[in-house]
Amino acid sequence: MFLRKRTMLNRAPSPNFRRLHPPFHTRSRPGIRGKRIPRPRAPGLPGSRGFRTLSLAWILALALTGFADATPVTVLPVAGKHGMVVAGHPQATAAGLAVLKSGGNAVDAAIATSLSLGVAEPYGSGLGGKLVMVYYEAATGRTEVIDAMDAAGSLDVAAYLKRPEGDHSYGYPSACVPGLAAGLWLAHQKWGWHSWADDVQPAIDLAREGFRILPKTRDFFEEQTKKLHRGDKELARLYLPGGQLPEIGATLANPDLARTLTLLAKHGRDGFYRGEIAASIASASREGGGEITAGDLAAYEARIVDPVGIDFHGYRIESAPPPASGAAMFLPALKALEDQAFGRGPLRSAANLDELGRVWRLVEPEAYRVIGDAVGSRFAFEKLVAPDSIQALRTKAGLTAPAEARAAWSGGPFDESEMAATTHFIVVDRHGNVVCATQSLSLHFGAGVIPRGTGVVLNDSMSNFDYSDPAHPNFVAPGRRPRSTIAPTLVMHRNRPVIALGIPGAARIPTAMLQVLIDRLVLNRPLGESIGDSRFHFSIPWRTGEAETFEAEASFPPAEADALKALGWTTVLAEPAGRGRKFGGVNAVEFNADGSLTGYADPRRTNLAEGY
Repeated sequence: MFLRKRTMLNRAPSPNFRRLHPPFHTRSRPGIRGKRIPRPRAPGLPGSRGFRTLSLAWILALALTGFADATPVTVLPVAGKHGMVVAGHPQATAAGLAVLKSGGNAVDAAIATSLSLGVAEPYGSGLGGKLVMVYYEAATGRTEVIDAMDAAGSLDVAAYLKRPEGDHSYGYPSACVPGLAAGLWLAHQKWGWHSWADDVQPAIDLAREGFRILPKTRDFFEEQTKKLHRGDKELARLYLPGGQLPEIGATLANPDLARTLTLLAKHGRDGFYRGEIAASIASASREGGGEITAGDLAAYEARIVDPVGIDFHGYRIESAPPPASGAAMFLPALKALEDQAFGRGPLRSAANLDELGRVWRLVEPEAYRVIGDAVGSRFAFEKLVAPDSIQALRTKAGLTAPAEARAAWSGGPFDESEMAATTHFIVVDRHGNVVCATQSLSLHFGAGVIPRGTGVVLNDSMSNFDYSDPAHPNFVAPGRRPRSTIAPTLVMHRNRPVIALGIPGAARIPTAMLQVLIDRLVLNRPLGESIGDSRFHFSIPWRTGEAETFEAEASFPPAEADALKALGWTTVLAEPAGRGRKFGGVNAVEFNADGSLTGYADPRRTNLAEGY
């Protein structure tokens, strides 16, 4: 059976498939490891309006609108013939690629990549946090999602509500039961080929030998200086060598984490959720006023669920379902904007962005209102993207009526920090299996605590719950999983992936997904340019009297910023293009007609793409 599947997957594409999937890269040979290739042309993906041969007039239009010009952030494509890994730190990318080359599949390599990211980006993710993994299985054509979101412990809700607000985001009271290890274990049990121990070993080696401090790594450490010095001795001991921030180029080891990973490798999920590691976490939580018990850890289970999705311009876009909420914002917005022409010009014109903003001011609060870890939330998502809801959204946003018909915004807060710590990675193997995953500790360095001897930074996901309305699907409750805007996404055509992408960045995740997908799927820009152009975000107020704000990188055209001000938006150019503090780095893989792959690693973070 295995040989039969492999033969089917390796057969040559049919002439009809080649017609539907024209190659993006015709001037360089793919397949050389890590080879950077020229900027791809943008003839349009299959199913898009621009898929047919571009006319001379359209080529001239591209030049006149600046599409052919260099974007503010250069995102270089990387070719791969057999496999690809795009991840948030070069050493994590290398770990995943080594597993692929040794014969492991996408899930095997994803386990190595995920755990290595937890070592090399301790501020962003790890064993103490959550994971959402979208998995496409080439042999069956099926896409499934691993929900390994963090879960509240056995808390007394009434007592917890009396705690100071600061307890929601710092220290043991802010920590939920971590989900990442259980999610990786579940994925391996269902889809992995290599032994679990072999998949975990690269992260053990990295923790023991140490990860490199890159310039942006140190930036994230420096931003969290107060948290690193705040009082947790274990955190300071491991990440403030000699009491100081680590220097760029230094190597930072975590022998405690190496030992924890060794127990995980030996005992599987029970190496983390039972036994001495679980006992250490539960004990530290109890002593620190937290809500996690040994029973909570032992009872935690990751879930396999179906993705949510929409049809858009001939594609099927599939992403993470509730309690992840990113897709519940950008997918309804995309659907509402599907028939907009955007003037065949740059997305970043005031007129186009005002249309996006009018939609966003309606979509964001509605997603806030209905999405959470609740039985009805998936049905609520389906209602958000139903034809009548989309038509109503278009009407309220003034897309089918004069601008004076714009609806006033009225909704509740969406309290995920703009600086929340997250990382995104993608793995594709030679058989066409795809892992597209986002993992997080919530805020940078999570709760700012490490249970003694474990080396594991705990999340502060309690900060993502609602605390005002007991009827809300995201209201804090024992065992409930707080929502998160993470949104690993696959773009499919005829049940085959054409793009895999995702991004860190908390509240800015869904707006980043929206703009990249519109640029690529509607305006037919090369994916590297779509990722590299000036990033923007709509900040929708929830307190009376606050202004609706359009935020963007400083490379955003000043004339368009002024035009947006004239349309009523407060405009803030938040940071230099590419700095990556407020606007995270999109990682993506594009699937080419000849079976080759193109990886894109956004330099706004410490990302790296490598193929072979």
